[in-house]
Amino acid sequence: MTKLPESIDKIKHLRYLNLSSTAIKRLPDSICKLCNLQTLNLSGCKDLSVLPIEMQKLINLRHLDISGTAIEEMPMQLGRLKCLQTLSKFIVSKHSGASIEELGNFANLRGKLSILELQNVVSPTDALKACLKDRKYLEELVLEWNASNIAECQISLLDNLRPHSNLKRLTINNYDGESLSDWVWHHSFSNIESLRLENCKRCHNLPPLGWLPCLKDLSVLGFEQVVKVDHEFYGSDSSTVKPFGALQNLRFERMLNWEEWSSFGTENEDGAFPLLEELYIYNCPKLKGGLPVHLPSLAKFEIHECPQLVASLPRAPVVRELKLRDCNEVLLKELPAKLRKLTIGGFDALESLPMGMVASNNCLQPLEISNCMKLELPTHSHFVSLETLRLEGCDSLKSFSLDLFPKLYDINIWNCKNIESLTVSEQHGRDLVTLRNIEICDCPNLVSFPKGGIRAPDLSFFLVSHCESLRSLPEKMHVLLPSLEFFHIISCPRIESFPEGGLPSNVKYLNVKICDKLFAKRAGWGLEKLFFFCSQLYK
Repeated sequence: MTKLPESIDKIKHLRYLNLSSTAIKRLPDSICKLCNLQTLNLSGCKDLSVLPIEMQKLINLRHLDISGTAIEEMPMQLGRLKCLQTLSKFIVSKHSGASIEELGNFANLRGKLSILELQNVVSPTDALKACLKDRKYLEELVLEWNASNIAECQISLLDNLRPHSNLKRLTINNYDGESLSDWVWHHSFSNIESLRLENCKRCHNLPPLGWLPCLKDLSVLGFEQVVKVDHEFYGSDSSTVKPFGALQNLRFERMLNWEEWSSFGTENEDGAFPLLEELYIYNCPKLKGGLPVHLPSLAKFEIHECPQLVASLPRAPVVRELKLRDCNEVLLKELPAKLRKLTIGGFDALESLPMGMVASNNCLQPLEISNCMKLELPTHSHFVSLETLRLEGCDSLKSFSLDLFPKLYDINIWNCKNIESLTVSEQHGRDLVTLRNIEICDCPNLVSFPKGGIRAPDLSFFLVSHCESLRSLPEKMHVLLPSLEFFHIISCPRIESFPEGGLPSNVKYLNVKICDKLFAKRAGWGLEKLFFFCSQLYK
């Protein structure tokens, strides 16, 4: 739907109108005559940029959802809609639209409210007239600025935007004051479960958020002036009260000057974060040390773009997933013993995998390695538990031995510029009974597959793409790959033919693109039984 008819007002008793995710660009003025309308859902109307100027005539409107629209201004006198219970977002006008005082008329607002363009508030005292402190049914509040303003005014404005203590979720974005209002961590806000603080670029310290007893999810993003996260962050020095006692997810991101994270408690035992399950630290280039010592509930840990971090990883007896990208190699020295999923990337100097992972870790199942230019895989060890392996941008690899991975289910080799071959030792003699998926892409020096073919009776998906030096496909495919259904060959210009014996009889989908020599012999492919065939369309 792209347009509503002007005659929409003829449906005089219409109460519910759902236009979500349509291509409507404007609403007819006649819609304002639907005085019985109670629900108007415009969410996801990406091209809708303006509301009718007489919206205040919809006096019975209870629910107005404009999330995901391009609306930049609220119509004047919107505050006359005193029955309104749901208002997904309110854009403060700078000139002709609604001012923040209009919110004071919506006594029954509930659910989620986003107040945007707060830099347009003329005076901090105007925010008091929004009466947010009286909106006891609001569960989620977003406060967002879109431009810098005088810091002192922003501090007073945030003070006056204090919501009711029943609030459960709070986001503050692009706030430009030098400190946050104390109501953000006040003990009366005991119901806060989720807190997102983003792009508060002038704040030098993090407030004592550890006081919030029900806080489960905390994100601190873009606090560019913070140098140290210390005991003030925890909010308590008491040995009987554990800060962040309910916190399950913690994220630090874009903390460009952050250098140190002070632990809470003794050197051997932390008193904070007893229930923390997920920890993310992204793009903190100056962070050197001070990770928590002990995180008894941590299951997932990710560190990205922290090249100076040399602290030991926390003791985390139940951690199962670890991702380390563009970090210091020190973090790889002591990997958790029961780790199941490991992703590492951007370790330019790394030449070999940590011995603990190779020798003693029998739980690792998915392994992803990217942009480790000097890495060589050991030839004397077996990854006995590994089921999924993804290698990307590991240019030092010249060959890949399938013998090392007896339980491999899925293998992806991408953008390994110098890999020349996949191999299986002559003494191997066993089928790769678990292998289901092979993807090899952007490996311009790949020349050959294992001599004698790949013995993978259950392999169903095979993709080889942009391997310009590859001259032939695996031998005896029709016998050794009986379960193959999906076969893609893309941009492999030197391949001239399928192996002797042709394709496996079970193939249902064959995709051949930019393979001129192979495609020229298509008459002999024997495609009569294929369920679907996508041939070379573009060269």
